[in-house]
Amino acid sequence: MDFATALIAETAAFADLLRDADLSTPVPTCPEWTLEQLMRHVGRGDRWCAQIVAEQSMDFIDPRTVADGKPPAGRDNEIAWLNAGAQQLIDAVAATGADTPVWTFLGPRPAEWWIRRRLHEVVVHRADAAIALGSHFDVDPAIAADAITEWLERVVIQADEEGPAGGDRPLGDGQSLHLHATDPGLGEAGEWTILGRLDGIALDHEHGKATAALRGPARSLLLAVVRRRTAAQEGLEVFGAPEVWDTWLARTPF
Repeated sequence: MDFATALIAETAAFADLLRDADLSTPVPTCPEWTLEQLMRHVGRGDRWCAQIVAEQSMDFIDPRTVADGKPPAGRDNEIAWLNAGAQQLIDAVAATGADTPVWTFLGPRPAEWWIRRRLHEVVVHRADAAIALGSHFDVDPAIAADAITEWLERVVIQADEEGPAGGDRPLGDGQSLHLHATDPGLGEAGEWTILGRLDGIALDHEHGKATAALRGPARSLLLAVVRRRTAAQEGLEVFGAPEVWDTWLARTPF
């Protein structure tokens, strides 16, 4: 997948939603935020990542110190500012070198890691904006599937860093959760099995039985795993022990 091209396209789609919107509209899936705050979060976030990459920083940078972190006045200027942030990140990665290690919240990663991260950040926030505006949200199944994979990869890393299994694990030892995307053509990219272990959780793309399973379009699975919509709201099929899915939701990041 060309993550850079997808980032530009998804940012433009997000910006188009906001172009004629009342930016004081509350965003129910991001409590206490408005569309204006959501826009600033995305635009500043891209510039924050671009600065980390451009400076080849191996340390956290306070997002509040990022240059041009607030949009200029006027809706057209705001939209241009939002779109420019994504391009700024792509340009920074090209100038620095895609494989150059930089700071991330998961430890040092190649600079290009941030492009994929920001792509899926804006996909989810485009869903937030669509929900707030009562608009239909759709996304390419391959992008939705990779967003699920990227999110699960981060959950696995963070769970492993927590050490031995405790009472707040998203999956207990021996428990499992399977997600199955029904979109044609995804193959293994549309299958996820998460396994609970004593030392954390593991992820693979094999099809198989699990303690609990969800089945439906990748778009709907994505909205469910990031808690933007419930499985019932999205018409997902749920099999096995529903309490395992409920616990998973309660103990994974928003």
